Amino acid sequence: MFFIVFTIEYTVNALFYNDNTMHKIYEDKGDFDLETQLPIAVYSTLISMILNYPLNFLALTNDSIINFKQDNTKIDIKEKSKKLIKLINIKFILYFIISSLFLLFFWYYLSMFGAIYRNTQMHLLKDTLISIGLSLIFPFFIYLFPPIFRVLALSNTHKKRECLYNFSKFL
Repeated sequence: MFFIVFTIEYTVNALFYNDNTMHKIYEDKGDFDLETQLPIAVYSTLISMILNYPLNFLALTNDSIINFKQDNTKIDIKEKSKKLIKLINIKFILYFIISSLFLLFFWYYLSMFGAIYRNTQMHLLKDTLISIGLSLIFPFFIYLFPPIFRVLALSNTHKKRECLYNFSKFL
């Protein structure tokens, strides 16, 4: 999964390189300008996260297994386990087919990009590393909000703050 995430980040960053970006690199005489590249890195991180979501759904089977474990009905447990294994196998097969197609297309695009724009490869790699760093930092902020609302809802036992608690469950 790391390699497909890295490849998606790398390709999306390469898609943001246009004539204006190339001209800015030329004007800066090859120096890396963080002010110009940071918004591009943020946009590419968000797009990459959207592209990675379906792949993560196919690759990660935690929810299906947890739902199977929490199912309290004892009826046809063997049948349910067979359905679960079949579902997981289908998800894995779809994941490997889709990720292989992505990797094949991205390999072709990035090899052409690297062959044509040789002088921008280091800029692209730096942008990609910034994007990956941002994609690793974003979840800390995203997962920080539900506990804050839950603590606020549960901190005062005398007042009912069901609205905050339900909002934290929603988040």
